[in-house]
Amino acid sequence: MYRLIIKNTILMLFFAQFSVGFASEGPRNVVLIIGDGMDDHQITIARNYLKGVTGRLTLDDMPIRSSVQVLTVDNTDPSRYLYVADSANSGTAMSTGVVTSRGRIATSARQDKDIPTIVELAQQAGFRTGIVTTATVTDATPATFAAHISMRFCENPQEMVSDRYDCSSDKKANGGPGSISEQLAVSKLNVLLGGGREHFAMNVEDGDDTVENLARKNGFMVVHTKQELVDSDPSKKLLGLFAENHLPTKMRGENGRVAEQPDPSFLNGIHWSLGEVELPEPMSCEDNPDYKSTPSIQLMTRKALENLSLDNDIGFFLMVESASIDKQSHLRNPCGSIGELDQLDKTLASVLAFADTHPHTLVLVTADHAQAAQLVPATSLFSGVGVPVYTPGRMVRIKMPDGGIMGVNYATNEVFAEEHTGGTVPLYANESGRGLVKTYMTQPEVFEVMRSFLGL
Repeated sequence: MYRLIIKNTILMLFFAQFSVGFASEGPRNVVLIIGDGMDDHQITIARNYLKGVTGRLTLDDMPIRSSVQVLTVDNTDPSRYLYVADSANSGTAMSTGVVTSRGRIATSARQDKDIPTIVELAQQAGFRTGIVTTATVTDATPATFAAHISMRFCENPQEMVSDRYDCSSDKKANGGPGSISEQLAVSKLNVLLGGGREHFAMNVEDGDDTVENLARKNGFMVVHTKQELVDSDPSKKLLGLFAENHLPTKMRGENGRVAEQPDPSFLNGIHWSLGEVELPEPMSCEDNPDYKSTPSIQLMTRKALENLSLDNDIGFFLMVESASIDKQSHLRNPCGSIGELDQLDKTLASVLAFADTHPHTLVLVTADHAQAAQLVPATSLFSGVGVPVYTPGRMVRIKMPDGGIMGVNYATNEVFAEEHTGGTVPLYANESGRGLVKTYMTQPEVFEVMRSFLGL
């Protein structure tokens, strides 16, 4: 009996000392930046255009680098792996540490069980939490951190009752949590910034009030414009909805051009070695006129950091998503992806500056999956020996600032949207990741790094 009392006393003293040491360090913060679809091709394409072949992005000077395996399982047989992910299951792997099937938002494959997220665990421990995205805030990646639903497209109350998707198990009428927008509206998030006004403008599933008003009743200050964001009170919960759908991209192809198919001659159609092939005319990237009044990721992130760190002696978790690296690749628009990656890189610089003045801030930058864009020769190497070889699919030849031409190819399919690819993705970390980030990891291990750092 006495031995047990002495043992328990020693353990209590040990953990008390550990807790005091942990608390004396001050707040602990995690900022996870996700470049949706940001594989090494996307980074290289953007670096070449923005900085030149020998230039450096802020990403390139991060002191720690890892390679991350993306994991996906089949919904009917979770013991069987698939090899190409979507943003829902890959986001879930990072937000929960559990591998699931495509389309699922923080729910398990087949059994459809809700899985606690890093945001929810952080909230339970007293940390503040925030999400920033250039997509709709109800889109797959942001949703995986703060909602639970079996199908990613059940974004709003109307979709819950439509025939397009099977949202029945999550309907409020069936005892479920309701649509993603309603779940976000009643969440404990301190900051939620992005697009998606349309998903909050409609009435809730079980009443006559709008989802946006539901958020207001939950304490959110709701802002719709860049100036309202700038003027927002950092002491209040903040919901920013800056577009009806996804936010406009910073850049686009010249006059809206995207990738185009090479045009082979009649003879080349008879045999690949005959005739000639006309490649798409080179084009420039230009500013997107629709972007002008859009708050940048950098501004949204700065406001989120201001809110989350104000009078906070515990710490916070913030997820920032640069969503349109992926979305513009689906549309075969490398200029849109380049502009989005430029935004991510500048946002990273701001986050690192914050980390420099706030010790014990872990900064991670990674991707949810790889994407379709490939950096290819602007003119085939075989053309030098008179063979009219050209890339399959669609191609863009971009006029570069240094006078060169860069070729980018999209060839996963021939329909309206390119598909994800299955390569590993990079992960970068600041010095706070030393000893936590391994040289090769799986996406659930990214969750474990964040959970461990916050002591959850």
